[in-house]
Amino acid sequence: MSFWEKLITTLRMIKFEHTLFALPFAFLGAILAAEGLPTFWQMFWITIAMFGARSAAMTFNRIIDLRFDAENPRTATRELPSGKLSLKFAWAFLIFAVILFEIAAYALNELTFILSPLALGSILGYSYTKRFTSLSHLFLGWALAISPTAAWIAVRGTIDSEVPLLLSLVVMMWVAGFDVLYACQDYEFDRRKGLYSIPARFGIRGALWIARLFHFQAFIALVLLYVVTDLGALALIGVFWVAALLVYQHVLVKPNDLSRLNTAFFTTNAFVSVILLITFGGAVFLAKIRFQ
Repeated sequence: MSFWEKLITTLRMIKFEHTLFALPFAFLGAILAAEGLPTFWQMFWITIAMFGARSAAMTFNRIIDLRFDAENPRTATRELPSGKLSLKFAWAFLIFAVILFEIAAYALNELTFILSPLALGSILGYSYTKRFTSLSHLFLGWALAISPTAAWIAVRGTIDSEVPLLLSLVVMMWVAGFDVLYACQDYEFDRRKGLYSIPARFGIRGALWIARLFHFQAFIALVLLYVVTDLGALALIGVFWVAALLVYQHVLVKPNDLSRLNTAFFTTNAFVSVILLITFGGAVFLAKIRFQ
């Protein structure tokens, strides 16, 4: 396998597109913290930190879940169980990603570096949660929700506002909701293997209601974020736009028909973070222009 083929295969293994989904939340946290555009180097190292953290998390998840992925027909073709990448290579890439993350955290500021082990423990620890708790979806939400608050700290060196915490809460409940939906695909496999998930515990119908509850909580947190930031009409458009996408996602998925689950997952989740970055981030710049 050539270098470029291995690179492309590695990006598939870590689902690089998911990093792109998550990155706008970190950028939004940084913009809100700076009340405008952060410095070039802050944005650069935040991007590197996000790539390192997400790469480490996804690679570790693939390593830890290798046995289950090999036994599950839906995941048996993934890069490690199919043999496209070796376990040795995955461990080497994991170490590289962790080092990259720590370098970025050190380059940002002291508090970011001090808290970096907590962030790593959260994003790597998620991979074990499905073995002992049905709340694993919330742990995944927490792992991704770190990024906006971490970006705020990267810019300000402190947490001095409820704004990043509310944005992180939005991300946490949004991720938990769509992860419950996604886990419905593995309902039978999880029950057979004794793995914990909300669909395995409550059934498909119950899981869909819990996913709706999580997404309703994400919407409430988003409304609170809008109220606290007071960013005006453009941000309000973002609130309603995201709400519409969440409703659309749940309209597509039915207890007796999961055939449109991937459509719901990719058509809505690909846009939520970008919409919030454009609307809330854009509103920050409009407010700055208005008060100059």
